[in-house]
Amino acid sequence: MPTVRRVAHDFLERRGLTTVFGNPGSNELPFLADLPDGFRYVLGLHEGAVVGMADGYAQATGRPVLVNLHAASGSGNAMGALTNAVAARTPLVVVAGQQVRPAIGPEANLSNVDAPSLMKPLVGWAAEPACAQDVPRALAQAVFEAELQRRPTYLSVPYDDWDVDADDNASAVLDRQVQRAAVPSGEQARLLTEAVVTARRPALVLGGDIDTAGLFDDAVRLAERLGCPVWAAPSLFRLPFPNRHPQFRGVLPAGIEPVSRAFEGHDLVLVLGAPVFRYHEYLPGRYLPEGTRLIQVTEDASAAARAPMGEALVAEPGAVIDLLLKALDAPNTPTGDYRSVPAPLTAEAPRLHPEEVFAALRDELPGDTAYVVESTSTNSSWWRQMDLRRPGSYYFPAAGGLGFGLPGAVGVALAQPDRPVVGVIGDGSANYGITALWTAAQHRVPLTVVLLRNGTYGALRWFGDLLGVPDAPGMDIPGLDFTRIAEGYGVAAQHVDGVAELRAVLSQLPDGPRLIQVDTALTTPS
Repeated sequence: MPTVRRVAHDFLERRGLTTVFGNPGSNELPFLADLPDGFRYVLGLHEGAVVGMADGYAQATGRPVLVNLHAASGSGNAMGALTNAVAARTPLVVVAGQQVRPAIGPEANLSNVDAPSLMKPLVGWAAEPACAQDVPRALAQAVFEAELQRRPTYLSVPYDDWDVDADDNASAVLDRQVQRAAVPSGEQARLLTEAVVTARRPALVLGGDIDTAGLFDDAVRLAERLGCPVWAAPSLFRLPFPNRHPQFRGVLPAGIEPVSRAFEGHDLVLVLGAPVFRYHEYLPGRYLPEGTRLIQVTEDASAAARAPMGEALVAEPGAVIDLLLKALDAPNTPTGDYRSVPAPLTAEAPRLHPEEVFAALRDELPGDTAYVVESTSTNSSWWRQMDLRRPGSYYFPAAGGLGFGLPGAVGVALAQPDRPVVGVIGDGSANYGITALWTAAQHRVPLTVVLLRNGTYGALRWFGDLLGVPDAPGMDIPGLDFTRIAEGYGVAAQHVDGVAELRAVLSQLPDGPRLIQVDTALTTPS
């Protein structure tokens, strides 16, 4: 009879979950023993970096990925990073080690007391099997729940379970398939197409789920068929539409009143693949202008349930896009040329304006480069200078939790080794996931990290001004030299002093990880 571990490994192998991101402790070693040859273990030096790397990897591959964490302490270290995965609806399968069963009740050291409750409400499903024989089934449920809910799941397994003989029913999980069809019914389809076709001045709002689901090009076809303005949903974590397309109006501001103002004059707002809406700064007002109807289409039932206004249809956005393309049988509206990029703003030497940095990235790197961005104070400069026309070009921490950028960039680069990957990271956020540089060095990931150093928490300063608290303590972070930090982790690094030097360095694609530190002027997010 095979062991529980053997059945679990076989199941994971059949489901394609053969890359494991982790930082092991004693409770995890029995699960990791005898990993089949086809498995790859990606070591991170902090659990926050582990989850960030796995998040980037899963988003880039579009498939669930396995994360192995250490009991309660390791799970707790990972929770900040997990908020980004939840907001991005990333299907992470988190398996955590637990003490041996007889030691849990007395709360021996490294016991995870009430383990399923620890990660709630972040995860979509959490469990600890009642007996060792239930481990394979529970692991399968963790995988299927992650796939169906598009949300991380959590399974705590006592480490003495893995060596127990599986029972006769354990192998039944190996060939299971769980699928969901979410195509609108005939009446739903009729009402939706009627609303869109008869709208006098529709507007389209696209969320990060569009890019996650591989619908980037389909969204462009729909927009051009409608001939309407297109916005990206606020608090954007993936880019669902070319940002210099003539119909693109930008990322919606993350406040109630400015969002409503953007929709003035539109009788219908169709929101695909996004919550309604992920506001940030509190700018109150009407949710919608008078006479504007909003229809949301999302796979995320909880997002549909919590929206404060409009109508919602829980369905696959891809199925709805196909439906509308068939209903709108007119040819695509000619769009004209893509909008040109303005000349970058400049700063007083020796610092560079972030726009100068982003213009160099745009001009010197290939058009299919994937950017993982965690420099929130340079947001407006980013969108003024970049020209992103391909799917999977943009990743951002979905919940705004710092620490995704560096690990996420490593994960994307591991998932797409043949695509150029650049992490654009602020000096404030870099410290949250800095240990990911070590993993990049160990795996020789061809990753470029552009480290923007302005010596302060720029986005926090902007928000302090918004709240009328401009002089709060803890805003400045002087004295950081990331070139020396990177070299200590085994990553080649250099400091560049001007635009010409930056462009020359960027023009040479790396064969391993590198960090480029640039001193930049302080700017505001918007």
